[in-house]
Amino acid sequence: MKKIQAIRGMNDLLPADSPLWQYVESVVTDILARYAYQEIRFPIVESTELFKRSIGEVTDIVEKEMYTFDDRNGDSLTLRPEGTACCVRACEENGLLYNQTQRLWYMGPMFRHERPQKGRYRQFHQIGVETFGIQGPDIDAEVLVLSARILRELGVAEHVRLQINSLGSTEARAAYKHALVSYLSQVKDQLDEDSKRRLESNPLRILDSKDANTQTLLNAAPVLLDYLDDASREHFEGLKALLDAAGIRYEVNPRLVRGLDYYGKTAFEWVTDKLGSQSTVCAGGRYDGLVEQLGGKSTPAVGFGIGLERLVLLLQAAEVVPEGLDQQADIYLAAVGNVQSAAMKLAERIRDEIPFVRLLVNCGGGNFKSQLKRADKSGAEIALILGEDEAHAGKVSIKFLRDEIEQQTLAFDEAIAYLQSLE
Repeated sequence: MKKIQAIRGMNDLLPADSPLWQYVESVVTDILARYAYQEIRFPIVESTELFKRSIGEVTDIVEKEMYTFDDRNGDSLTLRPEGTACCVRACEENGLLYNQTQRLWYMGPMFRHERPQKGRYRQFHQIGVETFGIQGPDIDAEVLVLSARILRELGVAEHVRLQINSLGSTEARAAYKHALVSYLSQVKDQLDEDSKRRLESNPLRILDSKDANTQTLLNAAPVLLDYLDDASREHFEGLKALLDAAGIRYEVNPRLVRGLDYYGKTAFEWVTDKLGSQSTVCAGGRYDGLVEQLGGKSTPAVGFGIGLERLVLLLQAAEVVPEGLDQQADIYLAAVGNVQSAAMKLAERIRDEIPFVRLLVNCGGGNFKSQLKRADKSGAEIALILGEDEAHAGKVSIKFLRDEIEQQTLAFDEAIAYLQSLE
């Protein structure tokens, strides 16, 4: 019988890898708590219409990449390809936006039917940050300072660069699109095939084409920053001043656009040279029109998403993974003979009194020698040995597996106090 395998581009996270993921997630969520951002959770499956109305029907995501299906009621549903639209829907539906400010975060899987490659998968994981109800550039600066802190505290700050741009107002983008299409139409025959298609549907996406010849043609193209309205220009200058004051280094990249239709004004990406073509680690921007677009009141908003797969890959490529993350246990309790009840009681007492310790109890029997082999294989620093004689006397032996320290046998109370003193 043929073995069933995981769907292409949807990967298992194995026990050897999960400690690094847990470390990254804990650092990020701790920082978010320090900034007083609150967690929100929403479903993995949403109405397809949510993404068509928010992301844009002529984007690659909606046209080619969404996992969409009809349920038994005939409703069109989609596995979420990104989190911002879901967050807006959840906030609007539950009355979190009108005359309020919100600073929110979420974490979980997203789904896009793309060609799998390193750092880009069909099921991928994001930590998203979304803020609502704040108009000025100070909140744009805050989310950028927050993202900079995440990268700094994970030890990868020297391996990333911040690129920023302003996409202006809807009217400014429309005027720029007209100028860009006029220019590119004159050299249409020299564009790559993707750019030719986008010329009719989504011309701004041509700006971040990966085709070298197209990028050369863009050198003489109109620049979006020249078409900014006064309010967007003032907002962008205010953001740059705040970043300068905070000591956040950045590059203005006039070709930086986002792949989703709802972005306007601020757009940014943290990029790296460590991950090949998949260089973006964190990206986001302002999307003041999205709440209204989805049926709510006009609400200013800005946020970003961090790809966890790429963030983990960056820590590995930069060789800044902390030591000791892969250790399965600190202490291994070997239970030799008919002492299972006593071993379980002792283990639970240790977990009560030393809650930070990782304690692994031998299960499945085995003689003294085999259990010590398991203890050594577990990676534990210490083996506690509980035989029938020790259990009867209320004692346990403490054996150090990695250090030359003499083995000793102590009463349970004394053993627990000794183990506490080691930390």
